[in-house]
Amino acid sequence: MVVLSPRLSALSSLLLLALASHAQDSSAVASSAAVSSTALPINSLSSLASSAISSLASSAISSVVSSAASTASISLSTAATSVATSAASVPASSTVSASVSIPASASISESASAPLSSGVASESATFSAASSAAISASSAASASISATTSAGGPPIETTQFTLPISSYPFSSFPVPSASPIPGVYPSTSPKSPPPPGSRLIPDFGPAWARAHARAKKLISGWSLDQKVATTTGVGWMGGLCVGNIPAVADWPGLCLEDSPLGVRDTDFVSAFPAGITAASTWQRSLIRARGLAMGQEFKGKGVHVALGPMMNMGRIAQGGRNWEGFGADPYLSGEAAYETILGMQQGGVQACAKHYINNEQEHRRTQESSNVDDRTEHEIYLHPFLRSVQAGVASVMCSYNQINETFACEQDRTLNQLLKGEQGFQGYVMSDWGAHHSTLAAVAGLDMSMPGDISFQSHTSWWGANLTAFVENGTIAESRVDDMAERIVAAWYLLDQDQNYPEVSFNAFFPNDPQTNKHVDVQADHYKVVREIGAAGTVLLKNVGDALPLRKPRSIAIIGNDSGPSLRGPNGYPDRGGDDGTLAMGWGSGTAQFPYLISPLEAIQARARHDSSGSQISWFLDNWDLAGAAATALGQDVALVFVNAQSGEGYITVDGNEGDRKNLTLWGNADALVAAVAGANPNTVVVVHSVGPAIVEPWIENPNVTAVLWASLPGQESGNAIVDVLYGDVNPSGRLPYTIARRPEDYGTHLVTGGTGDEILRIDYTEGLNIDYRHFDAVSLPLSSALSFVSLRTADAAPEQHRAPLRVRVRPLLHHLLLLQPPHPAARRAPARPHHRRARGRLGRGARPPSSAAAAGSSTALWLHRPFLEVSFTVHNTGRVPGTEIAQLYLHYPERAGEPPSVLRGFADVRVRAGEAERVVLALSRYDLSVWDARAQGWRRPAGAFAVSVGRSSRDFRLKGELPV
Repeated sequence: MVVLSPRLSALSSLLLLALASHAQDSSAVASSAAVSSTALPINSLSSLASSAISSLASSAISSVVSSAASTASISLSTAATSVATSAASVPASSTVSASVSIPASASISESASAPLSSGVASESATFSAASSAAISASSAASASISATTSAGGPPIETTQFTLPISSYPFSSFPVPSASPIPGVYPSTSPKSPPPPGSRLIPDFGPAWARAHARAKKLISGWSLDQKVATTTGVGWMGGLCVGNIPAVADWPGLCLEDSPLGVRDTDFVSAFPAGITAASTWQRSLIRARGLAMGQEFKGKGVHVALGPMMNMGRIAQGGRNWEGFGADPYLSGEAAYETILGMQQGGVQACAKHYINNEQEHRRTQESSNVDDRTEHEIYLHPFLRSVQAGVASVMCSYNQINETFACEQDRTLNQLLKGEQGFQGYVMSDWGAHHSTLAAVAGLDMSMPGDISFQSHTSWWGANLTAFVENGTIAESRVDDMAERIVAAWYLLDQDQNYPEVSFNAFFPNDPQTNKHVDVQADHYKVVREIGAAGTVLLKNVGDALPLRKPRSIAIIGNDSGPSLRGPNGYPDRGGDDGTLAMGWGSGTAQFPYLISPLEAIQARARHDSSGSQISWFLDNWDLAGAAATALGQDVALVFVNAQSGEGYITVDGNEGDRKNLTLWGNADALVAAVAGANPNTVVVVHSVGPAIVEPWIENPNVTAVLWASLPGQESGNAIVDVLYGDVNPSGRLPYTIARRPEDYGTHLVTGGTGDEILRIDYTEGLNIDYRHFDAVSLPLSSALSFVSLRTADAAPEQHRAPLRVRVRPLLHHLLLLQPPHPAARRAPARPHHRRARGRLGRGARPPSSAAAAGSSTALWLHRPFLEVSFTVHNTGRVPGTEIAQLYLHYPERAGEPPSVLRGFADVRVRAGEAERVVLALSRYDLSVWDARAQGWRRPAGAFAVSVGRSSRDFRLKGELPV
């Protein structure tokens, strides 16, 4: 018995794939003219095997490769057809022998759902994990499930799950169905979404049905090669955009382009605030406006698919790409994703929800397995994607990492069962660039290969000619390719991209080529929303003695490199991979070109010139000359110190930070700089531009630090936005979308480092539901100087907005109380079928769950999400100026439910005039009251008493009440 490593498992697949591909008639396997990738030639087999043997010295591995190589030497002149045909029916046992053992991590967090087994309410939504891609138990994926920990090193996964060569039939996924309900569930299209924060649940089902019908009709006349071309990118640098699908017949193909904060790789576009800044506003209307403006710019440039928003959860405070997303709470992240997608698609571009799923660190992102239990997956990491599906998102991008030892882009459980089954997703799944690992990923739910080649510019592809070959030899059903092509074309129709859509007007790879760059200006007046979000997303963490707002100070010292321009200009570092000058976005593929960048130094000077009394401005931008900084601050009315912390994507390293941050300290000698300035000036105001949490203990309690503003990543209007807050033109209402701890070790989860060569890091999500503030609440850890999920310094905040006692009222919506079962049970049910892996307690390892029949789209069903209860309260502004309060609603579940102490389930931004009050009503759904029962595979409301709290954070409750359930 031989157990293959991940590398050799992939090699075996390549060998069999090459045999199957070569065995076809040359006319059958040739790529269409539009597809640049080709099948692997048979003469590459011996070199492939030799390379593997020389690099992997194991005798067992050598014997496997030798066996595969001898198989490849069969005389193709006499046996080509038989070899190709039999390749699809080779039993799994002869393809890869399996030795299965259960690792210690196999039972992680299973206890989290144990209390539900004997105490659940009568109402529930259950469903099977059945997928339409019929993967039978007899063709079980082969793997050895084991893990090792080297001395002093990280835990390592030794193998991975892969799909064996077999015959895979396919039947289409059932389409969720429910009748529109006026005033509750209206039928609509992406062009006409409900307004921000509306209780209306948009029904995009009819629009999807029309789009699929048109797509089905269009592709019915296409050949197999043409349908395959629709699923296969043309290869890296093979077109004008970062990703390109070729034209097929009269269909123009697709341009796919980054990023989540603006159109990347081109000019005359806006550089919007990062996702983390948008989330810090906690204002749905602003998040929607940002999405709409971005969608209009993508469309204006001719982009069909915008690669965003990003909604990974910030599980690791040091995570390099956390700033692209919306913070560390699933509810907030889900609401921000929902509003962003509605806005983007209203603007005409297809949105892409990414990175699906559990891609929570950059270090070895292609060589790590995120091992997650089913309940945690559903309640934390799936939720933002569920909200994306409810927003009608056109596409989803699967991620680089493995999920429970299976690559995310060939994970049947997450792609077929959860996304397309439970959530009823009707769009298409694309791979992240280079995250596609096998031809059989099509069986597991992948619909589009990006950028199309196996490695960049290799001129080979897992799909293209190889996908055609796998269909023709019976390995993959042609009906599955029909489904892939239909999903892709349907999304194009859904967004009306067949109607006078602009042509691509830029070249992402050669931006200075005059033939392909038309320099179309799409910015309009979007600078206004950029500036507004930059100000609204600024969080006031400290304000002693009314240090802010500034009242025309006579003298101002501006200190710190972060206050000024970069010596290279705003776009001097490729993909913003540097830290010089004011920080307005992170680095990596999630960036855009700045059309300009207003620095705080520039904006403060401009404001001082407009003050009637005038101000004297001095500055010192060297963070390392502490004596010079202190001398500049000495004797000034106020000293403004600007500091930052940067991170990004792992393909760029900045100051030793390989995407993820090495630590949680501020950059550029910031702590010493603040201390030096505060030692010289008793009115020191600190402004932080940061990608995420940073430790501020060295100076936050310094009495000379009178105010702290957390400004995140505000985009091109950075300086103007911070001036709006500093001078009181905008009352700061932002709230942190993550927790700032006293010490790095106080966080419950940490970056997993180490690993060499082909090793796969094992990252066990043993914290379960307790990430970020949930962890701090669960273990009762103190927070840094009254810093929390939001600002806790209410006594210092200016102005105070609801110091008067608050009263809460909970009202059941009676016409909903009667709906103890789904109101539309006629939704079509997915056929039950065995899963292709044995149940071991973790997502992706499981056989078919106990519940065997349920409606498609059960997790997005109307009855589960429509308003069920109302919670109302009043916000009073007892201050002297108008302002916006962010009121947050938290649920406290029955103790035996196994939930964290407080769970965010609602929020509202409330604009209140001075001396007045506003009534606020928030709705709760059955979904909001439910937990995922991993054993029953359904959403259940735990038995027992629920409490509700409303306040400014998870630790700053101003009122409490009981729920009548």
